[in-house]
Amino acid sequence: MDLSELTILQAHQGLKNKKFSSQELVKDCLSEIKKNNKKINAFITILEREAIEQAENADKKIVSFLSTQGDFPYLMGIPLAIKDNILIEGVLATAGSKILSNYKATYDATVIKKLRAAGAIFLGKTNLDEFAMGSSTESSYFGPTKNPCDLKRVPGGSSGGSAAAVKSKMCLGALGSDTGGSIRLPASFCGVYGLKTTYGRVSRFGLIAMASSLDQIGPFGKCADDLAVILKTIEGRDSLDSTSADLLFSTELPQKKSLKNYTFGVPKECFGQGLDKEVKKIIEKTIADLEKKGAKIKEVSLPYLDYALACYYIIMPAEVSANLARYDSVKYGYSAEANNLLETYLKTRTEGFGEVVRRRIILGTYTLSAGYYDAYYLQAQKVRTLIKKDFARVFKTIDALITPTSPTTAFKIGEKMDDPLTMYLSDVYTVPVNLAGLPALSMPVGDIDGLPVGLQLIAKHFEENKILDIAKTIE
Repeated sequence: MDLSELTILQAHQGLKNKKFSSQELVKDCLSEIKKNNKKINAFITILEREAIEQAENADKKIVSFLSTQGDFPYLMGIPLAIKDNILIEGVLATAGSKILSNYKATYDATVIKKLRAAGAIFLGKTNLDEFAMGSSTESSYFGPTKNPCDLKRVPGGSSGGSAAAVKSKMCLGALGSDTGGSIRLPASFCGVYGLKTTYGRVSRFGLIAMASSLDQIGPFGKCADDLAVILKTIEGRDSLDSTSADLLFSTELPQKKSLKNYTFGVPKECFGQGLDKEVKKIIEKTIADLEKKGAKIKEVSLPYLDYALACYYIIMPAEVSANLARYDSVKYGYSAEANNLLETYLKTRTEGFGEVVRRRIILGTYTLSAGYYDAYYLQAQKVRTLIKKDFARVFKTIDALITPTSPTTAFKIGEKMDDPLTMYLSDVYTVPVNLAGLPALSMPVGDIDGLPVGLQLIAKHFEENKILDIAKTIE
């Protein structure tokens, strides 16, 4: 049996029935990493020794749990990959950047503490676009990640390393972060499942900040059950994150339900110009199949969606500009040699940040500067409010929205790096969700010449259970 092919629930059942051990599970995944990582470049840091030690401990705990309680947490002994902008104490946390290439985290992120408590195993830290800025995982200081479906193509970004690791059986599940589509786009391009959680459902403490009003940590998996199991472990209020929601969550394992219970909204703005014809056919066929099985399909309009991308690319760089000001060569990270303090600042940030990051810092600083704040940033925040109202209005009459995750399948490596505007358009269907703080899930529903096509499901705030149930039903 190839243990690395198992879903999280299948692996849990196998551990429970003593068909194999956590050590065997971890060693199978490590074997896949050794076989595939050089060509895919999904991992920046591999924690082989630590993972085997954690697996040994997990096996002992499993025996103890089975003898006393008869069962144990779903993630105990399960090997996971962690995006390299989420802190694990004592492990490199590079955020894919030269400026943090020698930085080791001094504490665990809250999600890592929760995963540790559940007995999860950390196989390593995965590659990403530098500081999570990008849609292709090409801007990493450590080189691009390649799509396991076609090594000449990108895996999507910024969480491309995590998506590629799940797809290529290097782990059973993974964590990523999503600021404008950085979980859902790689999930779509690689043909796996990815969940962007409601803003505030999962603590951001220990996530290296990009744009604080947009960032959210979320899971990757091979099915809806995988997403639910990881979310159930990492969700909840955190006193160390003032933006985490003060609510009691109860993520349940997804249930197959009659589609007659659901009304789906299909935004007409997401099926017009720019959507690849073959992608459109697959998404429309999926919608037609849902209707045949009893679901109610309703065309809806989200008029302010057309302004979402422009709005996002004002708000996000402004927050990037503020968050990345902390990398000053003094506190931690890379420091260039220079003759005086000002020159050290300038040289460090010029050498330490890549072109994409520098571009966004400059853009953000410009929009926040005197004379432009009101004209750009303030206006963008007003449009953001209108986008939220659009969503609130349509959700009064529907259960969930259905859109493509991306207008295209995975593009070739290098194809869009010199054309930032074209690259930005990859996020056209995912960005509005972050601006509104909503939950959204991407799942594979077909392929074009072997390249996966993703369907996006969007629900009201904190209705992750609903879209997980829908995804399970579509499966």
